[in-house]
Amino acid sequence: MSYATEKLNEEKVFKDPVHRYVHVRDRVIWDLIGTKEFQRLRRIRQLGTTYLTFHGAEHSRLNHSLGVYEIVRRIIDDGFEGRPEWDSNERLLCLCAALLHDLGHGPFSHSFEKVFHLDHEDFTRAIILGDTEVNAVLRNVKEEFPKHVAEVIAKTYKNKMVVSLISSQIDADRMDYLQRDAYFTGVSYGHFDMERILRVMRPREDQVVIKSSGMHAVEDYIMSRYQMYWQVYFHPVTRSAEVILTKILHRAKQLHEEFYNFKHQPIHFYSIFEDELTLQDYLKLDESIIHYYFQAWEEEDDPILSDLCRRFMNRNLFKYVEFNPTTQMKDLMELNNLFKKAGLDPEYYLVVDSSSDLPYDFYRPGEEEERLPIHLLMPTGEVRELSRESEIVDAISGKRRTDHKLYFPLDLLQDVSTKKTIKRKILEILGI
Repeated sequence: MSYATEKLNEEKVFKDPVHRYVHVRDRVIWDLIGTKEFQRLRRIRQLGTTYLTFHGAEHSRLNHSLGVYEIVRRIIDDGFEGRPEWDSNERLLCLCAALLHDLGHGPFSHSFEKVFHLDHEDFTRAIILGDTEVNAVLRNVKEEFPKHVAEVIAKTYKNKMVVSLISSQIDADRMDYLQRDAYFTGVSYGHFDMERILRVMRPREDQVVIKSSGMHAVEDYIMSRYQMYWQVYFHPVTRSAEVILTKILHRAKQLHEEFYNFKHQPIHFYSIFEDELTLQDYLKLDESIIHYYFQAWEEEDDPILSDLCRRFMNRNLFKYVEFNPTTQMKDLMELNNLFKKAGLDPEYYLVVDSSSDLPYDFYRPGEEEERLPIHLLMPTGEVRELSRESEIVDAISGKRRTDHKLYFPLDLLQDVSTKKTIKRKILEILGI
């Protein structure tokens, strides 16, 4: 028996709050779970700063990765196996890509990436292809196997059906994180009938399609996603924490560039600050490391870094007001000047934050980004794009919703011991 087909002596199971159990029989999957690069995901939260809004949101990227693996395993083993359109030789590749799809996430994921212009998918591929324990396991399958896994994650793999299981508008990734994030945040929005969707998924040519009888379950899934984005992922309090987190990292980098003498030297950040980040350096970063520095930097002599770190660690977040950058740019310019007069650096204490989401769309010729739409399999055998059949989906298809907030430290503005007139003027413009 080859390593690629080797099974464990008995099935291993992980108890899971969303899927009840995660089942592992393949030796390759079991070995990948045991690698240090995969175990690192225990130390990175799935939802970044959301735990400061929803106190239950402490679940990790490892939780989610196991969940995505389990959904793909069920789709393939329970739904696709034996169907002529499905190539069973792709099974292990699908399972490995599902398990490893988030391997390159860093601490506080998207906020961290934004500051330092990083991309977690680049690091995912680097881990899979580099000198790592994960790569060693994958190479034991076949020498070119790591390359194929990386291609699935990069969406360049030749079999587009394999890619669509991991990355499309109805994929295992989204089906897991919506339910998992709803469970741990305690909200009801992210729940949908996944069992029904799994039952009506079918392999067809180069994509996964949904039997038309399951259309209403898919509508429910899309609306669940829409609600989760605006009620959880784009929650204004979570965004306030992200704003402060982002500004801490910006400030630390700026101080480093100005040769500031840190009391607690940012050793883990040197290669990032100097644009010389190696994979080995990146893998040493997790959220416990970031928290250590933020706690240490509360004692720094730089008043901005110290204040921002104290705010983040103690959840003394910025307040916010609705803001329209199209019509209120004059107000923003005036506020910038007033903040400077009040002794508050607007670069760090006056921040416009925008969130935007497109709940569903389909490919339109001439657009740069090709979106994989959801297709329904009609009783006649014809395949139809979802929004052509669903009035609900058609109503929201292609409609981007954007929200803008202006964040600021209300406590410092209400402290009128100094510059009382200026601060009062700021509050008037903010409408407070």
